[in-house]
Amino acid sequence: MSERDLYVAFSEVLSLSQSTKDDLAGLLDPETGFAPRMRQLCREQIQHMEDTNAPPEDLEIIRLEENTWNLLQAVLPARKTELPPTPSAQELLSLNPYTPPSSLAQAIMQSSRLLAELVVVREWLHDTAPSPPVPDATTGYWKYTKHTVLQGMRSGGAYRDGLVRELDPDAPNREEGRALASDDASGEKVLLQALYACVRAGRLEDAVELCRRAHQPWRASSILGSRLFRWPALSTEPREEDSDAMVEDDAEAWHGNQNRKLWKKTCVHAALNNALSDQERLLYASLTPSPLTATILKSACRTWEDHLWVQISIICEEKESLELGRLGGSFWEGGAVPDEDQEEEEWKAEVEATLKTLEDVAVTEGPDSGHAFHFAQLRIILDETDELLEKFAGILTANVQKQTFEYGQLCRFFAHLCLYLQLIDIPTPPHATQVVLESYLRVLEDAEQRQLIAMYAGALGDNAVDRYAHFLVSLGLTADISERKLALTQADDHGLDRNRVAIAAAERTIDAAFDELDEPKGPLPSVVTAPQPPSEEEEVLLRSIEWTTFFEQTYDVALEQTNVILRYFLAVGKVQAALSLLEMLPAGLADISLPEERATEYLHYRQFFVIWETLERVVEHQGQAVDVARMGKEEKAQWLGRYRSAIEQSHEQITVLLTSEWLTPCLERGSVDRRKRDLIRIRQIYIPEITIRLHFALVDSRQWIPENLRRAMELVNIVADSRYRLYDDFISGTGVAGNNGRRRLGEYLGAVRQAFVAGLEKGGSDPFRTITSAASM
Repeated sequence: MSERDLYVAFSEVLSLSQSTKDDLAGLLDPETGFAPRMRQLCREQIQHMEDTNAPPEDLEIIRLEENTWNLLQAVLPARKTELPPTPSAQELLSLNPYTPPSSLAQAIMQSSRLLAELVVVREWLHDTAPSPPVPDATTGYWKYTKHTVLQGMRSGGAYRDGLVRELDPDAPNREEGRALASDDASGEKVLLQALYACVRAGRLEDAVELCRRAHQPWRASSILGSRLFRWPALSTEPREEDSDAMVEDDAEAWHGNQNRKLWKKTCVHAALNNALSDQERLLYASLTPSPLTATILKSACRTWEDHLWVQISIICEEKESLELGRLGGSFWEGGAVPDEDQEEEEWKAEVEATLKTLEDVAVTEGPDSGHAFHFAQLRIILDETDELLEKFAGILTANVQKQTFEYGQLCRFFAHLCLYLQLIDIPTPPHATQVVLESYLRVLEDAEQRQLIAMYAGALGDNAVDRYAHFLVSLGLTADISERKLALTQADDHGLDRNRVAIAAAERTIDAAFDELDEPKGPLPSVVTAPQPPSEEEEVLLRSIEWTTFFEQTYDVALEQTNVILRYFLAVGKVQAALSLLEMLPAGLADISLPEERATEYLHYRQFFVIWETLERVVEHQGQAVDVARMGKEEKAQWLGRYRSAIEQSHEQITVLLTSEWLTPCLERGSVDRRKRDLIRIRQIYIPEITIRLHFALVDSRQWIPENLRRAMELVNIVADSRYRLYDDFISGTGVAGNNGRRRLGEYLGAVRQAFVAGLEKGGSDPFRTITSAASM
């Protein structure tokens, strides 16, 4: 499967496991549990990578991950499962002194959780070992040497120099200076290497079969001597019911080595015998791992796993021998009780110290001992997952190269390890878990796996909402509104509070936009110039409102954020951008009445935009006046009706706004904050603007609607009325802004002067005739 498919496959396993998180047995099932499923995904990925000729180092990473999931499945079920009590080895002997050593060894293992785990780890090392080579089949025992010996016997004892004269297994060692024929010597070396590989992989049956194929049954017997003596007929262990008659016959037969202690001593002696070949010594050392044979075993280690296998094998073998010897009273073993007992806790400490020497052991093949997966495997064996996660989190926070294949694989593994441990109720360090999951979320973001973010962000606990909100913000302008809504909806699917996520995403977006945008201040902007399209930062600010307007539950927050955004755009003179925001808002926002101050401010903005659109219609109808001469009577009447209606609406709407303390209730708080400064600025920009626009609309329409000249004069009284404090909006401000304000006042007074002059157009010398005539009507 592709890399992207692998992300999805891992998430599907996690999702399935989370849906059955209360089923501990199911999560730990050896076939369908969490770790086996992850292991299977790794195997499928390995197959895919091999088929596509992926780089060997990338392939090695996936193999290590597969092995680690295999290790987790090997050790965690026993740690999370309480086993039923079983009789100790001493109790078995007290009941039956003829209890076979195999049963005693089983009882010893069951009484020590650590030993049982180490045995499981040894089996894991067997399973992950390379497959042993299979030597070519031979047609006889030392075929070429045998031919030479027989030929020497026929010739009256004239044997070839340097070749053995006898064919027993010890002949090459007994006859000093003589050896096997070169072909037989080479075959013997290949055979011994294959036998060691079989022992390393825990495949003793295969080793025995190789010996038989090589016509060396005596060597097969030597290998089988490693088996503990077992006689079901003498054992007190319960037998499984089986209808097969062969089981009954097997119960009467014994298996294994009755004199294993003697056999072991002999093997150790052979391993230390310098007269034997290196391959022979290594084979016997592997059959009897012990401190005495450790040097020989380590000399053959190539990989980190080889070193681990040597240490684990020695620990298990020594513990088993020690405990069997301590028992005494056994008919079969008959060992003496040691003079000094070794307590379990002391032994655990020794095991830990021994295994930790592998942290910096040198290897000649494969990833070194410091590799993240090797460190993880060792910490899993030592049951130190907290230290493991904290160590990896520390690496992630350092300056590591993140754009690599290995980085992504490690983040994925450790993220799922954290979640797996939590699923089976093994606590993980909170900070380290957060760092690991954060890193994996960044990996998913880089891989454009947006649909998976909510699932993993939901595992961050208290930080889940903020982290998923961070992801939503990171979508930027590339995601359209439907993609944003889908991403937000996915928060619900993974236990996140959708409303809190939406609010956090909107707040983060607004804050980020304002960090890039300049605060509205300085000279008042002109709103007469052609509108400019919003910048990228302004577009981000506009679209921030989408997060809190998808669902009605966040409309109250959307109302507050709408006011913030509208204040900004109006304060910088970008009415068109503010209008586009208004078009994005749901109708339900206008129905919100509490808190009153927030609702009032929003209604005042809507009041302003209604006026602005009406003024735009006035300008549109006024522009059609040049075509009046070409209009028919009826068409002209319709145009004039529309023109008159638009002007009357604008006059009425603006008059209501000017006399209703527009935005001033929002200014009554004592302290002067940015909000208050922006509101003052907005009044200073738009009160003069709409007043002057209405004035010109009224004066310019006097040819068609004569009474509008009078209305223009009456508007002056409203502006000058101290009750409405409109005068302040024309002249307020300091510095450059204040000069701008005085300019607008001068502009308005000039327009009023022109209106008075226009009143003289039809004759007369009284400039106040328009006002006085209106008053007498």
